[in-house]
Amino acid sequence: MPDTTETVRPEAAADGAAAGEPGLWQAVVRSVRGTHVNYDFTSGPIGRSILLLAVPMVLEMAMESVFVVCDVFFVGRLGAEAVAAVGFTESIMTLVYTLAIGLGIGTTATIARRVGERDAEGAAQAAAQTLALGLVVSVVLGAAGVLLAPQLLAVMGAEPSVIEKGLGFTRVMLGGCASVVMLFLINAVFRGAGDAAIAMRVLWLANAINIVLGPCLIFGLGPFPELGVAGAAVATTTGRATGAVYAISKLLRPGGRIHLARRHLTVVPELMWRLVRLSASGAFQVFVGMASWIGLVRIVSAFGSEALAGYTIGIRIILFALLPSLGLSNAAATLVGQALGAGKPERAEQAVWHAARYNLYFLGAVGLLFVLFAGPITRPFNDDPAVHAYATDCLRIISTGFFFYAYGLVISQSFNGAGDTRTPTVLNLLVFWLWEIPLAYVLSFHFGLGPRGVFVAVTIAFSTLAVVSAAIFRRGNWKTRVV
Repeated sequence: MPDTTETVRPEAAADGAAAGEPGLWQAVVRSVRGTHVNYDFTSGPIGRSILLLAVPMVLEMAMESVFVVCDVFFVGRLGAEAVAAVGFTESIMTLVYTLAIGLGIGTTATIARRVGERDAEGAAQAAAQTLALGLVVSVVLGAAGVLLAPQLLAVMGAEPSVIEKGLGFTRVMLGGCASVVMLFLINAVFRGAGDAAIAMRVLWLANAINIVLGPCLIFGLGPFPELGVAGAAVATTTGRATGAVYAISKLLRPGGRIHLARRHLTVVPELMWRLVRLSASGAFQVFVGMASWIGLVRIVSAFGSEALAGYTIGIRIILFALLPSLGLSNAAATLVGQALGAGKPERAEQAVWHAARYNLYFLGAVGLLFVLFAGPITRPFNDDPAVHAYATDCLRIISTGFFFYAYGLVISQSFNGAGDTRTPTVLNLLVFWLWEIPLAYVLSFHFGLGPRGVFVAVTIAFSTLAVVSAAIFRRGNWKTRVV
């Protein structure tokens, strides 16, 4: 679909619909089609700016959430050990996601700030430096992962039968991690620039390929080989690599908010180091949060493969709701970065509270649905009664905290969008490592709650994070961060 442009006059931006702004449905259509390339997100109605950014970001994450559920749905047909192998591998992959999301945090904050300052050249330079750094590091991680896959699964607590069945899956996922990193980083570039529709199309392409190839390679449909659980990894890596190639082609094409030319393909040490410092804090922030999931998996795995399979299914369904919510949070982060770049901190704060309220409406409704219908929702994913019972408990208990998560997700991303990666890092460290994991261990073993203790600990921890984050956000120190 060709990208066209829509120039928004300053007076129209200030007066909204009264001065010629498109209606609500027109705005939704234009945001999805990407026909608002010249739209100024630093002025005009905040609600409309959130809409133009959030709709494609939410749809982007919705597609990712569909993939998350479809993947475990098909793998679930191979038994509890296959699902457990996916759970262990996803926990190991947190290191890759940490790198990708951490670099993405720094990238989005920097590019959003440059775009707000009307510095297109600076934004393009930042994009090029980040992509070069991400490619080098991910190739090294991928090679190490392929060689050490059996040892990593054993350290995570996988039973020998799980290692035997899931080793191929783990090696393919770790070996193809460069596709994950590049996909995350390029989409972070588009989001920071406000080109959310391109990021949406990239992820839709990647996951559409994944969803179609997944069952074909897992079960050997038609001319495809039957690869079992490893087939899911091959499909995932193929889809992400294709999406990354398509995204790079968009960056190299003139006419967008960010255009990479040959002059940008040289290393700028000062800029790269600044991005490394900003992204390192973001990466550690993500690592703290994701490492806590590894700790939780380790606790749940002590109760057997059925418990871990149920936990994996429950978490995947929860991600089905949280990923679209994260899309709305990413929209808030972009608006914060661009507003601060334009010297409008009060607009940045207003955007956060608007986005948080919209997120509350969405997650509150989904959370209520999950609590009331947890059993029927989890039943199609596995026919083992024990696995189904654990999955139902996981979904119902963790969903009770969705009202808190709505604000917590938006506020955490908004700190990052402002370049204040230190605050959410410290909060994650305190809440997840010093509060969530010890609480999960105590509830599971000393109070005899078993895996249910982990589910309760997750709910309490994320609710705590949301309340504390909101209190700190109100102080406003994030408004003065230099990026």
